[in-house]
Amino acid sequence: MSIVTVVGNPRAGSRTYDVAVQATQTIARRIGHEGPSEIVDLSALAPLLFVPEASSAVEAALDLVTQASVLVVASPTYKGTYTGLLKTFLDRLPGGALASTVALPLLVMGDARHALAVEVHFRPLLVELGATVPTPGLALLESDIPGLDAVLGRWAGRVAPQVAAALREGASA
Repeated sequence: MSIVTVVGNPRAGSRTYDVAVQATQTIARRIGHEGPSEIVDLSALAPLLFVPEASSAVEAALDLVTQASVLVVASPTYKGTYTGLLKTFLDRLPGGALASTVALPLLVMGDARHALAVEVHFRPLLVELGATVPTPGLALLESDIPGLDAVLGRWAGRVAPQVAAALREGASA
């Protein structure tokens, strides 16, 4: 089993990055994954995503994503949805590319009014790519970051059984 985190914040060293990594570690522990996980930080790939020439770094990142058993996809909320950087990266995947992947969408937001974006905008994008999204996405307010351990503990407690079941189902298919 492989777990990959995709961080769609265009700014390096962001809170979204920190939250995404911690969310991945929390869910990995809850589903019994003891190996390392990979991180695709799109802030490092941004200049390569907007040029027409193929990039080996982008291709390697896309390969990591398509080979993941579990994919945690995180973005700050921009204009009520995920970032254009994340969309640009995911647009490079063909339809169905995530057919064997369990995906967990995560949005970090400044205002609770954007909480539905994770379900209304983000989940459909991952489903369109073929991912199984067995749980509601995590909509995390920036004001909840100081208590992140507790928030992620509650979240992982709710979603880990569904993630584990989806992984078992995928393995038996």
